[in-house]
Amino acid sequence: MFRSNSLVVSTIFFSAFFASLFASGISNAQDFEEITANNGCPGCNLLLNSYRSLSIIEANFENTILREADLKEARLEGANFRNADLRRTNMEKGIYSAADFTDANMRGADLEKSSLADAIFTNADLRDVDFGESDLSNVDMSGADLRDVFMRRAKLDGANITGVRMQHADLERASANNADFSNSNLESSDFSRVSVKGASFANADFTFSNLSHSDFSGADLSGAIFENTHMRATNFSGADLSSASSLAPEQLALACGDEKTKLPEGFTIERCGTLGE
Repeated sequence: MFRSNSLVVSTIFFSAFFASLFASGISNAQDFEEITANNGCPGCNLLLNSYRSLSIIEANFENTILREADLKEARLEGANFRNADLRRTNMEKGIYSAADFTDANMRGADLEKSSLADAIFTNADLRDVDFGESDLSNVDMSGADLRDVFMRRAKLDGANITGVRMQHADLERASANNADFSNSNLESSDFSRVSVKGASFANADFTFSNLSHSDFSGADLSGAIFENTHMRATNFSGADLSSASSLAPEQLALACGDEKTKLPEGFTIERCGTLGE
């Protein structure tokens, strides 16, 4: 009798639980037509919902919970995602150019192969985000948390990445010409085979980072820290390393530069094109 009553109670409990869960999902779900008609859904709970290929210009998702939602191939140029919860959200192959992600929590989001030119990520949590092969031209990521970010083959030309935490980042084969990384912590990051011509790394920390086979031509590296930094075949032509710290002669022996390269007093560098001869 006891077991029979327990079974009845359990059945009632789980039936009520799943009915409540289903009702909650229905109440939180917003269809494409409603969101499009309202130009977004600020402050809504859209957790786990699917909005694949959603297309709205200047949509408003401020303070919206989109955690683990599906926005793959969405077209949301100029959207407002300020203070939104986008943790582990699928935003792959989307168009978010000029969107505002200020203060958004985007940890673990997938933005691979997305268009994000001119977007704002000021003070956003971008830890573990996948930006692989994405267009991040002229973005503002100042003050963001970029630890463990994946930016392999991304385009970051003209980006503002100042004052960020960017340890353990992967930027292999990325392009960040004329970008600004000044005052950023870039420890243990992969900058191999990147093009960062004319970029600023003033007072940046490259401790234990890999800069091998990269083009730092004309870069500002004044005050940068190079403790145990790997720089095999790195091109420093026209770069300013005059006030760099923790730089050892044996590191520069593997790199190259030209007559315009500025070095700390007493240091020398091979001319590019003659390295290894």
